[in-house]
Amino acid sequence: MPALLVSLLLHALLLSLTFGGEGLGLPGLTLPWQARRAEVPDLRVVLVTPPPEPEPVVAPEPPTPAAGGAPSAEVAGEAPPAAPAPQVAPPAPLAPAVIAVDRPREPTWSVPPAPPASVPVIAALAAASGPQAELTRLRESGDASRAALDLETRERAAELAQLDLAKRETQQQARQQTERLAAAQAEAERLEAARLEAARQEAIRKEAARLEAVRAEAAKLDAERQEAQRQAAARQEAARAEAVRLETERQEAVRRAAAQQEAVRQQAAQAEAARAEAARQEAARQEAARAEAVRQANARQEAARQEAARQDAARQEAARQDAARAEAARLAAARAAEELREARLRAIGQQLNEEAARRDAARQAQSSLPSSWSSARRGRLFGRADANAEMVLYAEAWARKIQLNPTFEQVRELVRQPHTDPLVTVALRSDGTVESVSFFRSSGVPAIDDAIRRIVESQANYPAFPPALAREYDVIEIRRTWHFDTAVRLY
Repeated sequence: MPALLVSLLLHALLLSLTFGGEGLGLPGLTLPWQARRAEVPDLRVVLVTPPPEPEPVVAPEPPTPAAGGAPSAEVAGEAPPAAPAPQVAPPAPLAPAVIAVDRPREPTWSVPPAPPASVPVIAALAAASGPQAELTRLRESGDASRAALDLETRERAAELAQLDLAKRETQQQARQQTERLAAAQAEAERLEAARLEAARQEAIRKEAARLEAVRAEAAKLDAERQEAQRQAAARQEAARAEAVRLETERQEAVRRAAAQQEAVRQQAAQAEAARAEAARQEAARQEAARAEAVRQANARQEAARQEAARQDAARQEAARQDAARAEAARLAAARAAEELREARLRAIGQQLNEEAARRDAARQAQSSLPSSWSSARRGRLFGRADANAEMVLYAEAWARKIQLNPTFEQVRELVRQPHTDPLVTVALRSDGTVESVSFFRSSGVPAIDDAIRRIVESQANYPAFPPALAREYDVIEIRRTWHFDTAVRLY
């Protein structure tokens, strides 16, 4: 409320300011009811030299058209004396005497200078005597009509100048009023700026208080962080101390273990020294025994030398006899090799005869089988690849059973004899029983061939055919090459 009253008082004082007066050029302070608003300001007229007037143009009488015919014209000012009254063209309007004053872009405090005292006097004299003097001069020049027109023009110009001065005075008063309003507005703006500045200062104070609170909070958080760091450092220090303690205990345990190992080493060294001493004594004993043995050996060598001399003669005789026996043995070995070759040939022939007999017996057995077996559907797998995947899988399972079971012991001693890898065909029925075992290529050793038959028969019964395979075949013939190294391998 006090601020509002102060503001109203200041605005009233600003509105009461008036400009002008005879002071020192400063604005005067007067009350509003002391000023006479209806007072007309003094007329201010500035005399200037008028521009030269153009001479009036006189229109001549229209001439009578001549035979040659063009009308003639006369220049203004050269009319004959007998002509009628000339028609004078209206003079060009004079430009009003206006003083150009730049309007300030912004409202400012300004005091117009007081007009000189001679201006009203000059204006009054000009208003009183100017027209008469001019009329006299014009009458003397003999151009009354022109003087009348010029006088009327000057009077109109004077009236226009007075109107313009009144207008400018009104504009100046309006400008002064505008300046006063602008000053009041500036004061109001200053007060508003002061209020805004106070608000800004208050905001700055509040912001400073908030920043102080934030700083205090940050300080508290920093203190808490430092406390947390201190506690973490304390925990780390405790952990480090614990690690040092554990390391010390570990080193102590290592030292104790090293001491125990050193004690064990010393005991071992003592035991080694005792063993060395015992070995030295044993070596001394052995050396004595060896010396005795050398002595006895010398005696024996002497006896042996004599015996060697005796045996040398006997050996020479024996060598002669051995040479005779070696020759006889060579002849006997040659005869035995010839007999062995003949026996092997006879064995191969006998094996071939037996195989032929077995084939005949198999054919007879097949002929004696029921018609269902003689007309059985047969599948043959001579190798590892076939279009029937079921047959290949069944053959691989059969081969794994032969290879993985301990059957090599039956032929371990036999395969040391020179032989070739036999090519064997095994026929299996759909129930897993063995129909036949035949050799496409024999091993050359009948015992190995018989062992292969025993191996095949010892692993029966084999798994029955899968349903898909049993629907296609009743018998499958599997031909594989048998190889023996550290086990039985089928290729």
